[in-house]
Amino acid sequence: MKLTGKVFKYGDNVDTDVIIPARYLNNSDPRELAAHCMEDIDENFAQEVAEGDIIVGGKNFGSGSSREHAPLAIKTAGVSCVIADSFARIFYRNSINIGLPILTSPEAVKGIKAGARLAVDLDSGEIKDLDTDQTYQAAPFPEFMQNIIKAGGLIEKVKGEVG
Repeated sequence: MKLTGKVFKYGDNVDTDVIIPARYLNNSDPRELAAHCMEDIDENFAQEVAEGDIIVGGKNFGSGSSREHAPLAIKTAGVSCVIADSFARIFYRNSINIGLPILTSPEAVKGIKAGARLAVDLDSGEIKDLDTDQTYQAAPFPEFMQNIIKAGGLIEKVKGEVG
């Protein structure tokens, strides 16, 4: 699966309370969550993000609570993938479960600038900065995880197998 998008770049320790502030958690509508995604660190994110765009973050992206609202808000906002230096374990798992691809590549995080255009090949893990022609590598997902992502998440994959 190949993705292309513009980069929104953030630093280390972007936690779930920053991704979707707790004051919005009484609403379970994914579109409403997406409308408030990242607003405490980037008040224009929800208005500027376009379908297919990519978030690049630093270390420990998605730390904090175990709520699935955070990756759901990111995905529903239109983000096609998140690339970071490292991810909080529960955020990583929740992202895969809802079908949001996330890649770990410290070199890409270091080299990619905000606003850059990226091409990401999820099958190979290749990340290409289309502005600088620089290529970075992330470990590709194992086939079973690729199948979950391609299905749109774990529940959709199971539905497809059962029904």
